[in-house]
Amino acid sequence: MTAAEWLDRQRREDLRRLKGFRLIDDDFLTKCFEGETACIQLVLRIVLEIPDLEVVDVRTQVFVENLLNRSVRLDVLATDSAGRKMNVEIQRSDKGAGRKRARYNSSMMDANLLRKGEDFEALPETYVVFITEHDVIGGRQPLYRVERYISGSGKRFGDGSHILYVNGAYRDETPIGKLMHDFFCTDPAEMYYDVLAERVRFFKESREGIAIMCKVMEDMRNESLKEGRKQGLKEGLEQGMKQGIQTTVFRMLETGKYALEEIAEISGLSLDEVKKLQAK
Repeated sequence: MTAAEWLDRQRREDLRRLKGFRLIDDDFLTKCFEGETACIQLVLRIVLEIPDLEVVDVRTQVFVENLLNRSVRLDVLATDSAGRKMNVEIQRSDKGAGRKRARYNSSMMDANLLRKGEDFEALPETYVVFITEHDVIGGRQPLYRVERYISGSGKRFGDGSHILYVNGAYRDETPIGKLMHDFFCTDPAEMYYDVLAERVRFFKESREGIAIMCKVMEDMRNESLKEGRKQGLKEGLEQGMKQGIQTTVFRMLETGKYALEEIAEISGLSLDEVKKLQAK
C-alpha cells in the first residue's frame, strides 16, 4: 500500500468513525462543548434542576496540577453567574466513575479555588457531575445526589460541596430522560434538544466541523505513533512501535474513559489483543 492509499484509507475510516460519535464519547463531547456555554448550560440546568442557571465560562480538558502528588484532567469545567464551579465528567467505563475519583476531583477543585491568605468562607460552591454509560450506583434512578449530612440529625453539613451521578442508561419523557437519549444519539435529526443537535450537526455535517474532528483523530494517531517512536529508540523500531502502542493502550485503559472497541479502533489492535492487555 502506498502512502497516498494509506492516507485515503485513514480519511475514509475517520469519516466512518465520526458518524458513530455520540456525546457520551468524551473526546467528541469536549470538542462540542469547547467554548460553547449554551450546551453545558442546558445540561447543568437539567441535571442540577436550576432552570435560571447561567454559565459565563466553560473550558474543556482542564489540567489541574498537583506538584507533589497526582494531578487530574477535568473533561469540562464551567462557572456560572453566581460563581459556582461545575466539573462534568463523561465516563463510559464504570471504573472511571469510582466514588473516590469523585472525591478526589472535588478536593482538587477546592485546592485551586482560594488565593493565598483568602478566607475559607470565600470558597465557592462546587459540583462534580459524572455522566456514566451505565447505572454505576445501581439504584435504577435517573440521578443520584451525594451530600454530607450531620449524623443523627438528618441535617446537611452545608459545606457547599456536591457530587452527582447521572445514569446514562435512563430513558423516559422527563427532561433528564430526553437528555440521556440525546447523549447516546448518533443522528442530530433524532435529538430532542436543538442546542445539542445543532452543535453535533456542525461537527458531523459541515465542512468546517468535519475538518476539525478529522484533525482531532489524526492528532490521536500521531500521539500513539510518537509514543511508539520513543520506545523504538530504545528497543528497535519494530519492537518499540509494538511497545509504544501497548503503552498507549494501557494509559487509555487506566483512564477508564474508552470502551474496549474504541481502543481497538484507535490502536489498530484486535479486540482480543486489547482484552489480553486489560487482563494484565
